[in-house]
Amino acid sequence: MTLGVELTWPRCYGNIAQGDRWLRQFQGARSQFACVLGFTETGLIPGISAAGATPADREWTAIADAEFLYHGPQPNPQFPLPPLTAGASPTLISRAVVEGFHVPLHLLNAGLRHAPTVPCIDLGGTPARCVSTGAALDLPTVLRLLQAGLDWGDRFAQAQPDAYLLIGECVVGGTTTALSLLTGLGWAAAGKVNSSHPACNHAQKWDIVSAGLSRALEQGTLAPDNPDPLAVVAAVGDPMQIAVAGMAIAASRVTGVLLAGGTQMLAVYALMRSLQQHHGLDWPAERVAVGTTRWVAEDPTGDTAGLAADLNAPLLATPLSFAASRYASLRAYEQGYVKEGVGAGGCAIAAHLLGWHNADLLSAVESLLHRAGKAT
Repeated sequence: MTLGVELTWPRCYGNIAQGDRWLRQFQGARSQFACVLGFTETGLIPGISAAGATPADREWTAIADAEFLYHGPQPNPQFPLPPLTAGASPTLISRAVVEGFHVPLHLLNAGLRHAPTVPCIDLGGTPARCVSTGAALDLPTVLRLLQAGLDWGDRFAQAQPDAYLLIGECVVGGTTTALSLLTGLGWAAAGKVNSSHPACNHAQKWDIVSAGLSRALEQGTLAPDNPDPLAVVAAVGDPMQIAVAGMAIAASRVTGVLLAGGTQMLAVYALMRSLQQHHGLDWPAERVAVGTTRWVAEDPTGDTAGLAADLNAPLLATPLSFAASRYASLRAYEQGYVKEGVGAGGCAIAAHLLGWHNADLLSAVESLLHRAGKAT
């Protein structure tokens, strides 16, 4: 494989030099995949997310995505993939790569409203209240999730030190909690995040975030200047963020880490930096990158690349395209629907690093979608 071949090699944004070094270091390397599931009541707000056509559907999105990621197509799934406004679940991309390369898969429950239907490591978290409350999580829960993330990140890395750790997420409403976390940590992220909608609902997100931050300041749970990152997560975060931050910090001390997601994982990257500054949780930056899809990186209604540049974060994007797909639900990605989730972009990058081209990925995803249709 030659670097720079069209539709094969990921593009770098933000800290480009560091991203390029990360790609070269792990070209040809195997990975293991940890997908952290969580829930925030923010995701139930009408219109906030397209990851489920209705609020009732979105309550079960993470459960259904995890079931499909673990089993693949089944004749009688306990929770079928939820109906979307348009498009198909990004878990199809992640499952295609997990299947294609026999990637070891770990599912972790950071705080779900309902019990998962597949084996999950319980991190001892709870679902988050809506960001607008300014009291999303109890501080003891945040501390417990941080420690659990540190413990499991080290455990995964020690078990396979020659494989880098892909860390994905499934949290409906998570781009809104990403905006609140970034803003609470002092970053000017308004208007820069993405969403599962074709045109990002920036105004709706900002109304929710600003209400939550104002309440947290009024309640005295957030300091107006230089706030403790743990307090920010407790006020306006979600359970996935702190668990993934701990996991990535610990794993990166042993091996490489690819934070598999867009806006949400850039927020986690910012949280990791803040934890290092405020709590002395050191980690080697050269081993950590963020990996997403080009649908996120090139989204004209957000500014993910600009956000990565602000954070000096190495952001990688798979060139995966569904423009030539025979399935309308996949072509919808080219119209801006769905874009990312369940580690899809990071899993696609992992496939590129092992030699898959766009045509290989597209064929694998289409085959999986065909099998899923036949199974139902």
